[in-house]
Parts: sequence; structure tokens; C-alpha cells
Amino acid sequence: MNAWEAILLGLVQGLTEFLPISSSAHLRIVGELIGSSDPGAAFTAITQIGTEAAVLLYYRRTIRDVCVGWWTSLAGKHGRDWRARMGAHDPHARMAWYIALGSVPIVVLGLLFQDAIETTLRNLWITVTTLVVFGLLLGWADRIGRRTRTLDTLTPRRAIAFGLAQALALVPGVSRSGGTITAGLLMGFTRKAAADYSFLLAVPAVLGSGFYQLAKSLGDDPAPGSPGGFATLVATLVAFVVGYVVIIGFLRLITTHSFMPFVWYRLGLAAVVVVLLLTGVLTPNGGIVV
Repeated sequence: MNAWEAILLGLVQGLTEFLPISSSAHLRIVGELIGSSDPGAAFTAITQIGTEAAVLLYYRRTIRDVCVGWWTSLAGKHGRDWRARMGAHDPHARMAWYIALGSVPIVVLGLLFQDAIETTLRNLWITVTTLVVFGLLLGWADRIGRRTRTLDTLTPRRAIAFGLAQALALVPGVSRSGGTITAGLLMGFTRKAAADYSFLLAVPAVLGSGFYQLAKSLGDDPAPGSPGGFATLVATLVAFVVGYVVIIGFLRLITTHSFMPFVWYRLGLAAVVVVLLLTGVLTPNGGIVV
């Protein structure tokens, strides 16, 4: 993979990570279309470090407050009983625990099904199915959701529900933001609250996965056609810059507009992929040995 291909894939990652249209699906599709085969789950995870760095920058004050609130409550600032240490008197501390609780499903399922995530589940017929099914679910949730709850109404049960929805994004085509936002809408959260929590919840899981894959790849020679270290670095930097701009635009958009444009986009993308598969332009497994 040359630098221009890496820049293109970084651009794709940055543009699609925070939109409910599945960045992993786009990287899978675009990677094969430009002749580099499937970039792979490792490349996807590492470049997501760039987009999560954009989250850290955009939500820096919120993340600072959450970290400080968690630490001070744990240290006993608001009381030394277990409820106080668990954030009973500090909403920022509670948010930290909810993010930790919501991160458990994706960690457990990611480890249990790692081989399938890197091979079988990247089949484009599966991607087509998830693009359609979860696109329709997003549209339905946006239509019926009450959109009245804010993040101060989070509970452990709702945090786990968000976490289970995020874990579904291990399958390309589901979309991390799409899955968690859909769950949030179905639980009655506002579009903005669902999106905010989706982005914050992703930080531990995405950074953990990205650095894990980065550590695994150090010292290994990339397979033929797959991205090398320099290409991955370039793509990650591009993803950071573009992702930051997309966060700003997306959060402004959903305050006044529905998610239906993204639903139609997902359905249209699925139709295009079906045509490309049937005509042989794309292959279901993208050169991956299943």
C-alpha cells in the first residue's frame, strides 16, 4: 500500500467512524476497490486510534471531569462507604463506572470471537445484511424513540444495554455509533445524548483494541497487499484530523435533523455492494483465508 492509498483509507476512516454507517465496512470495501485487498481488522483497529484521539480532543473537558470525579470518589472525598466510593454523590464518577460497565461486553466478546472477527465476519455478504438490518433499525428507533432522556438518567442496566449494542459493531456493517445510538433512542435518550455517550463509551474499547493490535503488529512483516507501518501511520493521522471535523459537524446536524439520510445511505451502499459482488468487482472474503 502506497502513501496515497493510505491517505484515502485514513480519509474514509475519519469520515465514517462517527457517522452511523460503519467505518469498518467502508474500509473493507474501499480497501479492496483500490486494489489493496481487505486492509484487515488490525489496520482498522489501529487507524481508529486516530479517530479516538479526535474524541479525546473534542471531549477533553468532559473526560477530565469524569476522570477526576472517579478518582476523588474512589479516594473517599464524598464519603468512605462503598456507595460514595462508587459515585453516589458525583455524576462524573458515576459516568466513569457506567463507561467501564458498558465496555465489558465488547471486551469479552472481542476476545472470545477474535478469529471470526478477523476472518469470517468480514465476508461482504454479512456486511450487506448488517448494513440493511441495522440501518432499518436505526430509522425505526429514530421514529419511535421518545428522545427525552439525558445522560444524567443513566443506570447500570442502561449502561449494559449500550455496551451490548456497541459490541455488535465487532461485525462490519453494524456501526459502533449506529448500534449504540439506536439503543439509546430505543431507551428514550435524545439524539445528542445518545451520540455523546456513544463516543465516550467507545474510548476505552477502541484505544484498547487499537494498541493491542499495534503491539501485535510490531516486528511482524505485513502480508502481501496489506498496509505496512508507514501506511498505517499516515492513515491514522489523516483519520484524526478528518474525524475531529466530522464530530463537530455530526453533533450539530443531529440537533435539528433525523437519522434518515444515514438510513438511506446504508441501504444504497448495500445495494451497490451487492451489484459489485455479483459482477465480480468485489469478492466476498477479499482474499482472506477463512
